[in-house]
Amino acid sequence: MLLSQISLPGGGRAVVARDGSEAAVVRGATSVYDLALSAIAAGRSLAEEVASHGLGEAVDLAAAAAEGRLLLPVDHPDPAHMHLTGTGLTHLGSAAARDAMHAKLEAAQETLTDSMKMFRMGLEGGKPAAGEVGVQPEWFYKGNGHTAVPSGQPLVSPGFAEDGGEEPEIAGIYIIAPDGRPYRIGWALANEFSDHVTERVNYLYLAHSKLRQASFGPEILLGELPADIRGVTRIRRGGQVLWEKPFLSGEANMSHTFANLEHHHFKYALFRQPGDLHVHMFGTATLSFADGIRTEGGDVFEIEAGPFGLPLVNPLEKEAAEQGAVAVSAL
Repeated sequence: MLLSQISLPGGGRAVVARDGSEAAVVRGATSVYDLALSAIAAGRSLAEEVASHGLGEAVDLAAAAAEGRLLLPVDHPDPAHMHLTGTGLTHLGSAAARDAMHAKLEAAQETLTDSMKMFRMGLEGGKPAAGEVGVQPEWFYKGNGHTAVPSGQPLVSPGFAEDGGEEPEIAGIYIIAPDGRPYRIGWALANEFSDHVTERVNYLYLAHSKLRQASFGPEILLGELPADIRGVTRIRRGGQVLWEKPFLSGEANMSHTFANLEHHHFKYALFRQPGDLHVHMFGTATLSFADGIRTEGGDVFEIEAGPFGLPLVNPLEKEAAEQGAVAVSAL
């Protein structure tokens, strides 16, 4: 089952559920967040909660997308209580990329960069046995619900940015129960939009490069994620495909298990505050930046993969200029 949220032509909003090509509004529901909390309270799955409401009027999701009516597939009543975070150096990439990576890893330990050391740590300890704790991954913070952008809406690159490039990823969507226990709502496509030029200046600038908007959705996949995800990411410029490449995800293509990555996020009590939402992006091995692409305002990012329904589509908007120094006033 896939869940999404849309605005209605006459005003208001609705939750939409679909299996295959059939999509319909969930009766009496306007929020996936509220549905998830109700499911937790009732001790049942989110799919069972949807079934308890029943389905109503049919919805043409492709038409809703064309009309700009797609919302984030889940949101929080207070956007500051949605956390956007991620992990990097988690994916193995294509067969060729894996061969090149393993050749580099054959080098002496002292010649490896910190990033390569981290990647090797994941290969060696990122997939522990069930119930055990593996090596912790690279981790970064992107922002909160104020920086989350629905499919169809622009990703804005700030005036001080050196670059604004896509990162096609899978995100886990989580809600924290009243007792502080994290529950996974489901999975979604994500564009972990980043500044790769700034990151390359020095790896200690990674934190700065990640403080950007991000997009996820437009639909959430409930249940278990297939082990082998194969999708396509592309950039259109002037209506024509500028760059296109397949991407791989799922545990079969990763150096960490999702359980290990989830543990190392939620082990912090900070991230187990009742009622909070989390959108945690799990990394990628495919970037247009790595192929020499430099994005421009007006470019359109498209990310798609079969299990996730509609593609995630966002135009790029670049602020004209930096706003200058931010002055802080004393009280």
